[in-house]
Amino acid sequence: MRRGKYTKPTLIKNKVVVITGANSGIGKATAIDLARRGGKIYIACRARYRGKNAVVDIRRESGSNKVYFLQLDLASLKSIRDFSKKFHKLERKLDILINNAGIMACVKSSTDDGFEMQIGVNYLGHFLLTNLLLDLLKAAAPSRIVNVSAKAHEGGEIYRDDFMLDRSYTPIKAYAQSKLAIVLFTKKLANVLAGTKVTANSCHPGSVATKISRNMFRIFQYFKHRVFKSFLKTPAEGAQTQIRLAVDPDLKTTTGKYFYDCEEHEPARLARDDNTAEWLWNKSAQLVGL
Repeated sequence: MRRGKYTKPTLIKNKVVVITGANSGIGKATAIDLARRGGKIYIACRARYRGKNAVVDIRRESGSNKVYFLQLDLASLKSIRDFSKKFHKLERKLDILINNAGIMACVKSSTDDGFEMQIGVNYLGHFLLTNLLLDLLKAAAPSRIVNVSAKAHEGGEIYRDDFMLDRSYTPIKAYAQSKLAIVLFTKKLANVLAGTKVTANSCHPGSVATKISRNMFRIFQYFKHRVFKSFLKTPAEGAQTQIRLAVDPDLKTTTGKYFYDCEEHEPARLARDDNTAEWLWNKSAQLVGL
């Protein structure tokens, strides 16, 4: 459960990096690592107070002052568009985009735009963000997009007739659908970007001791933190796969793939379905107004 480590001393001096949800957990660990490698890091998260505190921590632990906060609420299409406008004013290129933020197994609720919360935050928000930043990614080519999914995608399904799960919601069902959507999005995105030298890959970080499962049942939380904690990855360990995807020179042209424990693996059968990937892309573009 704790395998996979990226050990190369790869530097990314002068490269611009955006990491969503980097105020805590594996996102914060990724930011610390990439800042140490010389990157200019933007942490994008919803809470201004937590984001600014995270910048202080990341600067201290990495020894780099090139770490900045920009507010981003993935549950709001307006916030995502505002983030894109602000970022375009600050930077002329984007070398690495890591779509890391996520929520897990929350009670049924909706985003500002009426989307089921998990599909909205985990997937649709990142779908819009990525598309709005594609021009800057192309300007920096060769550049990279890393989408954080989960092993839970293996139990997921894309519910075309009930995409927001209005008729059949359960927390785990919604979570699995959102993580499957991320892998399918990555597959389609890689095809869309063919020939641009912008790559897109997805990954499963592993079983990590973070706050993402805070909405799970209390008994699960007890066993996670008291019994299984020694078997879980630390945030730094969980960040290794996305770090490798972001910087490893050997993966410069690798695209449309799925990784965990720092190695390429074949995703679930439904995650390899071209027809579903096409439907999902078109549905998503319609929902977010692209």
